[in-house]
Amino acid sequence: MSSSVLTAVAWPYANGPRHIGHVSGIGVPSDVFSRYQRMAGNRVLMVSGSDEHGTPILVQADKEGLTPQQTADKYHRVIGEDLRDLGVTYDMYTRTTSGNHYQVVQEFFLALYRNGYILPRTTTGAVSPSTGRTLPDRYVEGTCPICSYDGARGDQCDNCGNQLDAADLIKPVSRINGETPKFVETEHLFLDLPAFSHSLADWLGTKTDWRPNVLNFTRNLVDDMRPRPITRDLDWGVPIPLDTWRDQPLKRFYVWFDAVIGYFSASVEWARRSGDADAWKQWWQDPAAQIVHFMGKDNITFHAQIWPALLLGQNGAGDKGGEAGAYGKLNLPTEIASSEFLTMSGSKFSTSRGTVIYLRDFVKEFGPDALRYFISAAGPETQDVDFTWEEFVRRTNFELANEWGNLVNRAVSMAAKNVGAVPEARAPQAADEELKATAKAAFDVVGEHLKRSRFRAGAAEAMRVVGAANKYISDEEPWKRKDDPERRDTILHTALQVVSDANTLLTPFLPHSAQKVHELLGGTGVWAAQPELREVEDLDDPSRSYPIITGDYAQEKAEWKSVPIEIGRPLAKPSPLFAKLDAELGETGPEWAPIQK
Repeated sequence: MSSSVLTAVAWPYANGPRHIGHVSGIGVPSDVFSRYQRMAGNRVLMVSGSDEHGTPILVQADKEGLTPQQTADKYHRVIGEDLRDLGVTYDMYTRTTSGNHYQVVQEFFLALYRNGYILPRTTTGAVSPSTGRTLPDRYVEGTCPICSYDGARGDQCDNCGNQLDAADLIKPVSRINGETPKFVETEHLFLDLPAFSHSLADWLGTKTDWRPNVLNFTRNLVDDMRPRPITRDLDWGVPIPLDTWRDQPLKRFYVWFDAVIGYFSASVEWARRSGDADAWKQWWQDPAAQIVHFMGKDNITFHAQIWPALLLGQNGAGDKGGEAGAYGKLNLPTEIASSEFLTMSGSKFSTSRGTVIYLRDFVKEFGPDALRYFISAAGPETQDVDFTWEEFVRRTNFELANEWGNLVNRAVSMAAKNVGAVPEARAPQAADEELKATAKAAFDVVGEHLKRSRFRAGAAEAMRVVGAANKYISDEEPWKRKDDPERRDTILHTALQVVSDANTLLTPFLPHSAQKVHELLGGTGVWAAQPELREVEDLDDPSRSYPIITGDYAQEKAEWKSVPIEIGRPLAKPSPLFAKLDAELGETGPEWAPIQK
């Protein structure tokens, strides 16, 4: 029986191109998960978009001499192209400057407001002395007043995990230009987080199978919750739909507030564009549906604490009670799949420090599947991982080219040369049946890993099947069976069957090359569907248009099961599946890449 699975992927800022560190936490893991779920027969809705409000966009706009909207337009398209080329199968990758998003955010806010979870407060805000522009808490850094960590942000300390205010920091400075901010009084709206202490703790108490890093971090936060501001003194963002606030041009929703609501607004946009405006309900209102969030570890707070609190408040299910908003009662997250950081020379990838490998450059030179495999098999799933060219070259050459590519080439080449088609297994022996049983059993094992977002273990198990098949061919030596064509054909049939099974197992990780293997085995049609970047009209403003990532994924033939290979299907001599990389590349990387020290 199929189920509904919503893959909710963190929204990247539209202030520049994405680098490989970004997609190690969101793009690749979320797509491997979604592709598996579709192959397993589940109804998948994968949503995200470009986060286009807030100071990061304003800062980049100033640098480039553009308006904030022009900056968002530019990088939304760049990010869309990069994620498409990586093969990330979004059903709806949209943007936060759409009319649909504005409407959904305002409706969400009004439900929270009516239920008493919004508090007006006079507070102290950080302002840049040189520009007069408000500095978001995340753009103020200093020493933590609780644990003395040097490098705490104005919203929280990543060292001790405590929520902070920028004004509390010792020796605060602006991350933008290093100047000391001045603090001024201003009125803002706050989310009453303490009003969710019991309801949020009760909900978290049911999540015993979450990743330990997520669960432990979030439980610590719930122990000390304070009201959190949801508005900012900016002219760039979603307007506040209250009479006393609507006409203030420098009051907008804080970017974090509108961005997390994007998971729901993107689902609503997908439904509206599908022709059934209520289609989102099968993911958001069916109690049996799953909602799985993918993000980096720096976003755990927003997805495991604040977003659930917003949903509880909208549902009228916080400690104060209330009535459900315009969208009815919505499901809370089922799983938080948070990744650690992909680093380089021990530091986070950073555009400003020159420690960055842009996704576009990487995919252009090495193709999407080599990167997808590296992130899946060796990425920062449960701990920070340092990217090195040496390890990338090793995995590409020995695992993709030597193991998987060589297996495909050996099996298809020998069958094409000796038979010209998929031969019949006329007299199977114990070794043949054992290998086929190993491949079939892997579907349950790999599938269970992918259900739980354990991508490294899933990739390792799939490659174990590849290794077993290579050993089988070496042991059985079909090239020496010229005088025994019956045995030769049985060996080749067995090898091709396991190549087909292994290709299915690897499809979520390597969708582009999986299509090639499907065709090398004589298959036709779409095996692994790919996303497309489609220009659409804004649903609420016909004067605007923008690109979305979407796709027709129902057309693909890949299913999560072993399918008997068709005897007699014509075969031709294959071309190499993966090219081996020059070993010297592992020492320095390409000329365009940053130098590792």
